[in-house]
This record gives sequence, structure tokens and C-alpha cells, in this order.
Amino acid sequence: MSNSKSGRGSLLAGGIAATLASACCLGPLILLALGVSGAWIGSLTALEPYRPIFIAIALIAIFFAWRRIYRRADDCNPDNTCATPSARKSYKVMFWLVAVLTLTALAYPYAVPFFY
Repeated sequence: MSNSKSGRGSLLAGGIAATLASACCLGPLILLALGVSGAWIGSLTALEPYRPIFIAIALIAIFFAWRRIYRRADDCNPDNTCATPSARKSYKVMFWLVAVLTLTALAYPYAVPFFY
């Protein structure tokens, strides 16, 4: 089974890109909320110029994952993972987790004034 058939590669790329997109802004806020502090937290903002690129990569990867995960089950070869109902359900759950993480990265600059 290849990653292009299951959507796993797109989910992984989307998750990594969404995590990197939110690392510059959301990371320091979460660390401060957990009580972690220090001057090194300021260095996390070094990823801010790359945030739009990471968000674009995440949105493209989510689109391709959505195409693979939500296709009709009869488009799958019966030997592939996409034909198994439990695997399809777990891919859908992972898809929505990555989508929420990406939406958080998109909405963060607009919601941050409510937290400070």
C-alpha cells in the first residue's frame, strides 16, 4: 500500500505544516499558560515570516487528504487499507484533527487579543 492511495502522506504533511505554522505564535502562549517561561521562548517567533508558507502547504495537503479519504469506498482496491471501515474511520478522525489544528493556526492572529 502506498501513501498516495491511503491519504496518510497528505495527512502527515498537513499535520507537520500546521504545527510549524502555529509554532511561532501559539507555542509561546501554550508554554506560558503551562507555566514554562524563559528568554528562549522569544526565539520561537523566528518562524513567523514562514507562517503563510506553512499554512499554504497545510491547506494543499489537507485538500489532497480530503480527496483520498472521502472518495467512494468502491474506488478502492479491496486489498488496500482504504477498503477497511476501521481504517477509513481512523483516517477521518486524523483528518479532522489536522484540519482543526490548521484552522487554529489560521485564526490565531485574530483571537490572540482576547488572551492578552
